[in-house]
Amino acid sequence: MNNAIHETLELHELLMFKNLCLTKSATMTGLVKDQELRDILQRDASRTKQQIEHLQGLLTVRSETL
Repeated sequence: MNNAIHETLELHELLMFKNLCLTKSATMTGLVKDQELRDILQRDASRTKQQIEHLQGLLTVRSETL
């Protein structure tokens, strides 16, 4: 896989956004009293971690091909 520079920048931007989402979900999980909402936030955090790992993998592949 050989991404253009603008594609790599987009991946970095998505990664930063997903890190922010993870931080918010994790923070709010500690503040929420409703168990159903807490479960939703925990599932969101789990999925977001997977997405972050995937994005990091795409960036790693990109840097190895340079």
